[in-house]
Amino acid sequence: MATKIEVANGGGDDDLDEEMQLQYREPLLERPYSPSQSSVAVNSACDTTDEEITAAQPQTASLSSTHDADERKGQGRRLSSLDVFRGLTVALMILVDDAGGAFPSINHSPWFGVTLADFVMPFFLFSVGISIGLVFKKTPNKLQATKKVMARTIKLFLLGVLLQGGYFHGRDHLTYGVDVGKIRWMGVLQRISIGYFLASMAEIWLTRKIVVDSPMSFTRKYYIQWMVALFLCSLYMCLVYGLHVPDWEYEGTNTNISSHASSSASVYCRTRGSLEPPCNAIGYIDRCILGQYHLYQHPVYRRTKECSVNSPDYGPLPPNSPGWCLAPFDPEGLLSSLMATVTCFVGLQFGHVILHNQSHVQMLIIWCMLSLPLLILGHALDIVAGIPLCKPLYTLSYVFVTAGAAGLVLTLIYYTVDIKQWRKPLVWLQWMGMNALIVYGLAACDLFPEALQGFYWRSPENNLVDVTERALQNVFRSENWGTLVFVLVEILFWAVVAGYLHMKDNRFIRWLRSSVRYPMLSQLTCY
Repeated sequence: MATKIEVANGGGDDDLDEEMQLQYREPLLERPYSPSQSSVAVNSACDTTDEEITAAQPQTASLSSTHDADERKGQGRRLSSLDVFRGLTVALMILVDDAGGAFPSINHSPWFGVTLADFVMPFFLFSVGISIGLVFKKTPNKLQATKKVMARTIKLFLLGVLLQGGYFHGRDHLTYGVDVGKIRWMGVLQRISIGYFLASMAEIWLTRKIVVDSPMSFTRKYYIQWMVALFLCSLYMCLVYGLHVPDWEYEGTNTNISSHASSSASVYCRTRGSLEPPCNAIGYIDRCILGQYHLYQHPVYRRTKECSVNSPDYGPLPPNSPGWCLAPFDPEGLLSSLMATVTCFVGLQFGHVILHNQSHVQMLIIWCMLSLPLLILGHALDIVAGIPLCKPLYTLSYVFVTAGAAGLVLTLIYYTVDIKQWRKPLVWLQWMGMNALIVYGLAACDLFPEALQGFYWRSPENNLVDVTERALQNVFRSENWGTLVFVLVEILFWAVVAGYLHMKDNRFIRWLRSSVRYPMLSQLTCY
């Protein structure tokens, strides 16, 4: 008897009917069956947005009945822990986006340090890497797979420009449109598209054809990918600490209470190796290549003590504030996005462990052996080497700490959901993870709240969204706690919607999920 690991052909025909695509499988690797072995079947994440990552649990009497064991002989089971991990990230994204203003302690750190919100983006990139490792495990036609990856990367990048380039003005603004001379080119989706492209190219072209039967063969099979990640880290460090940043000027709007006039300001740098907001090499590269008018105009460092009297929240400029407080800076810039790709590479290796594991225990041990050193090394770089944790710069210490945390969280969820079978308390997260694309588009980018706010009674503020939030604030007699309850209700609402879509999986929903065919679109965020 053999256990079979199956992966859909990454270079399949786009004209195949969706039902045929879901049934199309090719064997990747066969191993002799042992009671501790697991079976993994991966649906074509290249051709469906909600990738079907399935894994049969070890066939032991302690975890399943005889009937379940017989049923698993014919089909794999979805890897629920990955859905729960993705759903947890989506729920966390909604929480920090919508409640971060009421509770700045969970909002993004103004510059140095990490908060709860700063783990969201790395968790998504980590999930993208895992999906790539599973989806592109077998690519018989590498050129065709490469063309598909390139096309999907371009489409995802353009989608990010549409959603985050300034065309939509966000919640509480019933307007849209953007000056094409001031479109923001980079953003969260654009960063994910870059990470997806580089990690996919590495998986397609830099994986050696070696049968994995030992840790040494695992290393020989994937070591070139590790070298690419090391090269990206080295390139980042050389540019950040070696590139000379000259003085520069910008045009900004004075947002202080007394004035709102546009004015030009100078920022004096003439330095190298600085990690402070005004004179870092990451911002310098973005200004040179993209132009300052195409950068994010409301960077998080406006919440620092130097730039806000309400720090760590936004507020008026304090007296004698530095001139760079109103300068543009893109937290998803070019160089930092290259560094963010390393998080995808870490997730990629976790996906490889899923494919080549021999038992639950072995998988947990390997994941912990990967995660804990990353956490320790990241904190060592922060404390000993003086490389601070900084999400806007995506520093090396930040990469290691957040990737290590993502690995440990996934390990805990895998133990809870797929080993102990404690799924019912977390089923709502699983629903959100399985329908993350829909939740992303409607909730994370505020498309659904914006649509509801378009219907109001006599005055724009008298809409269903704002009236509900104000009512909860009155009930709890606190603006902050009322907002928090409103956000929790919002998360529960989207969990119910995701559960309904899961149970009522009709033809329209299948079309909606597959209308944009990307494996990483199930794992996006917009904040």
